[in-house]
Amino acid sequence: MKKGVYSFLMAMGLILTADTIYPKAERKIPFEVVRSKVILLVKINSSRPFRIILDSGMPGPGVLLFKKELGKELNLESTVLHRIDGAGGGSQSTAIKVDSQILSIGDVEFSDQPVTILQNDTMSGFPTDGVMGNTIFGPHAVRFDFERKFISLMEPGSFTPDSSWETMDMTFNDHGIPFIQVSVSIKGEEEIPLHVYIDSASRESLELLVRPDQKFRLPENLETRYLGRGLSGDISGQYGQVKSLRLGSFILKDVPTAFPEAEVRSRQPGADGIICNGTLLRFHVVFDFSFGKLYLKQRNSCL
Repeated sequence: MKKGVYSFLMAMGLILTADTIYPKAERKIPFEVVRSKVILLVKINSSRPFRIILDSGMPGPGVLLFKKELGKELNLESTVLHRIDGAGGGSQSTAIKVDSQILSIGDVEFSDQPVTILQNDTMSGFPTDGVMGNTIFGPHAVRFDFERKFISLMEPGSFTPDSSWETMDMTFNDHGIPFIQVSVSIKGEEEIPLHVYIDSASRESLELLVRPDQKFRLPENLETRYLGRGLSGDISGQYGQVKSLRLGSFILKDVPTAFPEAEVRSRQPGADGIICNGTLLRFHVVFDFSFGKLYLKQRNSCL
């Protein structure tokens, strides 16, 4: 598994409709929604199901387990320690990695997958067992059906949107994190173009990263909040809203926004902010990492 930033605060809500052409062959995996997170029930080899957060910001394949004791339960051992960067104000996490395992979600199997297991107690007490991302997003075009609670895994490039869909280009940094271009207006002034990445595991709508060279001014009357926990510890920041957020032709008004310190929340160079679950919930969405495309369609009840 690549080293990278494993951010996983919340997840996305996505629905697609029948007016779009999909390929005939699709694999479907079930999921649950808990506190706005997409939770997959994942078996490792022949284990019991583990509750795993689905995170578009996890670039490596396989699954990352939060608790050291799960390694003993699975009879997975390694003497080689790895260091993993992540969000939070503390030090790096340590982990072991065991390759060539089988992950199962519903009737779908993913072979030759690494399982990485944290060896420190950073995530002690966390209500889920781990996180996964690239195994789902990397080799597939991915759509979500929130009504029937399943994810469809399609061939890359096979999604054919009609004219009601907006197509946005995604680029990827050296860690495999997906970035898009958006614009914000903090208080109703002229829009500011921003380079942001997508973190489907954050429950916020928008996070703007605070640093000395930031492109925006902080709004007034912010309050300080606890925002969540990353692999390097707790994350706090200021909280308020921006007047508008533009994604392609869509404009969202009065968007709740977190303003964490960049050095604590994100280790992604060049990132101005993060598009999170609260924003994705407003759209029908398809991700196609292989072709660098994000497809959005308005959900009438959400915009």
